[in-house]
Amino acid sequence: MITGFPWLISLCVSRFGASLTFMMYAGALTTTMQNWRMTSSEAGLVQAAFNFCFALSLVVFSLLADRFGAKRVFRWANTLTAIASVACALFARSMESGLVLFAALGLAQGGTYGPSIMLVAQGVPLGRRGTAVGWLLAAASFGYFGSIALSNSISRTWDYETAFLICGGVSAAGAIAAIIGVRDRPNLKSDHALSWMQGCQLLRDRASALLTLGYMAHCWELLGMWAWMPAFLTAALSFSTSLGQFSQGLWVAAAIHLSGGIATFSMGYASDKFGSRRVLILIGMMGAICSISIGWMINQPPAVILLLAAVYGFAVIGDSPVLSAAMTKAVEPGRLGMALAVRSILGFGVGGMAPLAFGFVRDGQSDAAVWGWPFTMLGIGGVLATYFAVLLPRDRPRNKLTGSKRGFD
Repeated sequence: MITGFPWLISLCVSRFGASLTFMMYAGALTTTMQNWRMTSSEAGLVQAAFNFCFALSLVVFSLLADRFGAKRVFRWANTLTAIASVACALFARSMESGLVLFAALGLAQGGTYGPSIMLVAQGVPLGRRGTAVGWLLAAASFGYFGSIALSNSISRTWDYETAFLICGGVSAAGAIAAIIGVRDRPNLKSDHALSWMQGCQLLRDRASALLTLGYMAHCWELLGMWAWMPAFLTAALSFSTSLGQFSQGLWVAAAIHLSGGIATFSMGYASDKFGSRRVLILIGMMGAICSISIGWMINQPPAVILLLAAVYGFAVIGDSPVLSAAMTKAVEPGRLGMALAVRSILGFGVGGMAPLAFGFVRDGQSDAAVWGWPFTMLGIGGVLATYFAVLLPRDRPRNKLTGSKRGFD
């Protein structure tokens, strides 16, 4: 499918490069906590700052993409991401400096996401859009895998500074792919840019409102899991004598993000074939079950924990392409940037609190409950995501001639 849109390949390469820096703090969290002498709450604060700035960035860049064109904004955002990631590698040496620099990285990262989805919406037909968004997010998931694998392994084998620098260098290559890859795409602008109040009114539509609520629940579970799962798996595998530190990092990354890469592609395709609502209900239930159970299994054999972590990684990211593709179908193209902006600030505003809340709950626990109750708290997101998916109107049937769907009834 992707071969029918050559520019989409470059778009995916650029998303891989940008995503390689997205998880490098989480991947090196065990090492940075030791070197920067942080408590769990302080470590969660740095990640929360990144998440909040990423949320703000999603809003700003989505609005700019409506006004100045997704193509132009996407290229600038990738350049800023490369610069900010290298700055993190060179200058983040304490909780205070890390807080500032990773916040700056979050501010740059948002422009690599929303405008990329807008570019897909502009260039891919409705009936193939779920699959296309799935490819795009799968590329990001493989970038997250590389980010965790490199930052976790290299920070524990050598140092976190080297890990950050390698991730930043690859993100610079991704920025070049972004600049070159979409140069022949039209830079479409909206002739009727919406105000923020008008954008919020888009949520008066039932499908758009439920998709946004589902996205908020999704972000709570996803961002909390992404921030703390590498540290959890590192602790769970630390007593294994058969795995070295470098191979442990690879297993940690694979469990979380290789399964996520498979999920983003396969669930995007599934939403085109079976409908968004069915897929969202199934994935929401899977995520809730994994969140509630995994933290209490810290003392189980590594193979069991890694298998459950892989299912967890599949579940918490599997609804992302479905939610995004469904939003592109529920909202008119000229209003999509604003709709994504409203969704982003609400979703990441809520989800950005999850790593910090996880740290606070963890600081107050002992023994197995150190991980059990914080992850159970994340399961609230999975339960709510399932509930909002159940309330969604049923997908309209495919058009018998074109194979496309017209969104929701």
